[in-house]
Amino acid sequence: MSTSTAPQPPADPRPITPAASTKAPAPQFGGRFARLPALAGRRFLPVGLFARLPLAMLTLGTLTLATSVTGSYAVGGAAAGAVGIGSAVGAPILGWLADRFGQRPVLLISAGLNVVAVLAVIATAYLLPGVHDVGAAWGVIAAALAAGLSCPQVGPLARVRWMALTAESRRAGDSTDLDVALSYESTADELTFVLGPALVGVLASLVAPWLPLAVAAALTLTLVPAFAVHRTHTAVPRRPATGARAGTGSTGSGSAGTRDGSRLAGLAPVALPVLAMVCMGTFFGSTQAALSAFAAGVATSEAAGLLYAVMGVSSAAAAISVAYWPAGFPVTARWVTGAAAMAGLSALLFLPTDGGGMVLVLLALGLPVGPVMVTVFAIGGLVAPAGRLATVMTALASGIVAGTALGSSIGGQLAQEGGHQAAFVVSAAAAAALFALGTAAAVVVLSRKRSAQAS
Repeated sequence: MSTSTAPQPPADPRPITPAASTKAPAPQFGGRFARLPALAGRRFLPVGLFARLPLAMLTLGTLTLATSVTGSYAVGGAAAGAVGIGSAVGAPILGWLADRFGQRPVLLISAGLNVVAVLAVIATAYLLPGVHDVGAAWGVIAAALAAGLSCPQVGPLARVRWMALTAESRRAGDSTDLDVALSYESTADELTFVLGPALVGVLASLVAPWLPLAVAAALTLTLVPAFAVHRTHTAVPRRPATGARAGTGSTGSGSAGTRDGSRLAGLAPVALPVLAMVCMGTFFGSTQAALSAFAAGVATSEAAGLLYAVMGVSSAAAAISVAYWPAGFPVTARWVTGAAAMAGLSALLFLPTDGGGMVLVLLALGLPVGPVMVTVFAIGGLVAPAGRLATVMTALASGIVAGTALGSSIGGQLAQEGGHQAAFVVSAAAAAALFALGTAAAVVVLSRKRSAQAS
């Protein structure tokens, strides 16, 4: 099946629709994951994978450049933090705009703005040689904030497309294709967030500290537009007009109050998966900080990245396995079970005294992480209000970013004062909070089912 953005042959000139996409013949080879190119086209997978790589390079690339040029860890940290803050704030804004105006224009405009902002980070950093005062480095910090705000949200918007492409099969009671797609997306996220920092390290150390950001800008300029115009964007419905705009026949105070109440009722269930992603990010950030302190005690602090990657490997492998879990295992049960496993295995983080023992613990701990992420994204899609799917998906991604910053801050402070075990307390607490939120989500879903049956 051709996936070119050029005009297609007359045999099938129609854009992709969720109903048409589910009529693709079942592939004979490749198992369940072979369904993905049948649904979206073969080019969609590599383009969607590598188009999200710049986001994975941006934070560490900014930190590396600013620190190298200024010689100040404080300036580098402030600039990297500005990227994180910008991304956490900008992601749901871009998601809302995509719901309102469609993915294609939002992605194209954000890609252009992001390239300009990243080039501004490079330019302003080289205007500050030897500057150690964070206040004097406001230019590079402002540029870094703009880069984070405008960073295209390829991963969340790809999930929105998969949900649209699998809508018909889900209405028929078959969520297999969606499980496969979300498993792939979580694995793609894991891969890019391992490959991105590694690419930054190689390019910065072997060539120049500005090169990783220049490469990120080049990838954004080429791959994000390719993702934006890919024909799968036509499968995503626009957000319907609100009652006030759709008509003028009944806009009294009573109907306005009803709309406000229904809006709050629709957004309330979304808060649980968003908070869950904040907890997941807190788990990631505090674990990174704790592993830095642990690695410094048993080897060198640079080994922390390798230790953390171990958990990423098992997490990615387990995320893939979700595609093969039985359909009778509901998403709320997956969340509760996976989070309970995370909470239990987090207790093992306090035991290792050498690198080998920690590797074994991290391998085991990563196993429930990937499935929980897949499940929370799936639940976010299920509870998203009509026409707000991109907003919810980007809010979930934003929650991870914000939580990672929070966990890194709290975990780093505790590691400084009490060692790696003190920071691991935050990891265990975040896993326990994930379990509590999963239990609450199960109650909400059950109550909604009962209300639907009663009505």
